Amino acid sequence: MRQRNSSVAVLWDAMELTERFTFNSKEGIDNPAMVTTDDTEAVSKPSPRVCVLKKEEGETFGFRLRVERGQQGHIIRQLDSLGVAERSGLKNGDRLLEINEMFVDNLEHMEVAHRIQVSGSHLCFLMLDEKAYERAVSEGLDLRELAKASRGEGWRPPRLCHITRDAPGLGLNIQPVEGEKGKFTVSPVKGGAAERAGVKKRDWLIWIDGAMVSELTHSAISRMVKKCNNHMTMLVIDSDSEKSYACRKMPILPAMADAENMPYRPRRLHLVLGPEGYGFLLRQEKTGTGRSVHMVREVDKDSPAELGSVKEGEMLLEVNGESTESLSHNQVVSKIRQSGQQVTLTTMPPQGQDFYTKLGLSPLLFCVDITSGNPEEQKETPVMPKPAVPPVEPQDDVEINPNVRRCILERGSVGFGFNLGCVQQKPGTFISQVAAEGPGEMSGLLQGDVVVEVNGQNVEKESVEDVTLHVKRGGDTLSLLVVDQKGYDWLKKNGKPVTVNKLAPISEVEENVSSPAEPPTLKTDDLSEDST
Repeated sequence: MRQRNSSVAVLWDAMELTERFTFNSKEGIDNPAMVTTDDTEAVSKPSPRVCVLKKEEGETFGFRLRVERGQQGHIIRQLDSLGVAERSGLKNGDRLLEINEMFVDNLEHMEVAHRIQVSGSHLCFLMLDEKAYERAVSEGLDLRELAKASRGEGWRPPRLCHITRDAPGLGLNIQPVEGEKGKFTVSPVKGGAAERAGVKKRDWLIWIDGAMVSELTHSAISRMVKKCNNHMTMLVIDSDSEKSYACRKMPILPAMADAENMPYRPRRLHLVLGPEGYGFLLRQEKTGTGRSVHMVREVDKDSPAELGSVKEGEMLLEVNGESTESLSHNQVVSKIRQSGQQVTLTTMPPQGQDFYTKLGLSPLLFCVDITSGNPEEQKETPVMPKPAVPPVEPQDDVEINPNVRRCILERGSVGFGFNLGCVQQKPGTFISQVAAEGPGEMSGLLQGDVVVEVNGQNVEKESVEDVTLHVKRGGDTLSLLVVDQKGYDWLKKNGKPVTVNKLAPISEVEENVSSPAEPPTLKTDDLSEDST
């Protein structure tokens, strides 16, 4: 039975990160030259550089982030002339090492793109130029240590401290730094609420309840503290680490922070399908503010959902690392069903959404991963989003029915409505994402489908870049011969041709997430994307 994939609106004609940022001349950028020496016998290590990007409303990054066949790393391409990225110091061929001081060179492309998209309006990239990156890789240098060394000795990340008022108050004192406009220190009262929240003596105060204190006066900060209700969230950092940021000309951002003390942190849960399904009910409901959300209800006792720590009354934010915010109820259920034998869900209490909205932050910056299916042995660790879980491979001696289809697409106002992906160092291209209600979805394309033909031409051994050209040359009409990944592997192993099957009708999607249909599967080992 064929199921139609639902996805966030990631479109063929917009295969790029589309948040644009504005350069602030007052803050400047740090774009030091590579360290060189006249002594050819003493060659220095490659020197990463910092690029700071900041957006204004209506702007975009002005570049594409790619993973390319035969190339290592996350590559900067196609910078807009005089765009935000170019003005901030990015160059064609640069490799991205860190986003907001998180090392990303070893992460999947979709995870890196996701991190950028949820980081908000202000980003700090740590880059190596193309030649320096290739040299570092060829010499076997540890890129993580190279990035870490750029921060200097004694560096520690900033801290987000959520302070809950007790009877004596918030328990802190804020003072301006003498001779330093827009800079303040904060000291906690011993045993008070601020100290319990993680504030330390002589910390520098960077950000308070969504506002950068560099833009506030001492009197304005005092009024904010007095008028706050029962709690306040602050971003603080020790003085030595603040000097490290100042030397590198980097802003200190909430997205860089240690957030162990933050409430309502989203949880990423990994479930394995049981005989009776996953064992929970999913409903689309409206909050008191009129916001439509996907809520978890009726978690069955001893079900995979209960064992995986799914909780009644939590919001579902993501399925396999993809946001559910813009999806209908049926689309979310379909996405869970198409995950196969395993699924990764991101959930959070509804109060958390209001909390992070008031702070102007995405809750997805602060996810924790529930690594154990046994509630008594669960451990929570900060993680990046996972694009998908490893599929269950077909048994060698079991014959399967490949889902082969010829999909005819007519270009819409926003393109064909899909993205292409590839597996590094291998030929072949697959459908990495399908836009909800776009031409791709309407034609029957599913995430994970292997592309066999484009407009009648076999492309199984061609690179994703060449397949992209075939698609563009076809004009406004596109014919794709595709097959699910599991079926494709079985056909090739048994030497059978890829031929079109008759399709079963699509059934109505039910609300209860208990008996998902058999979906197409997608190998995620060494997965790469042509672009985001």
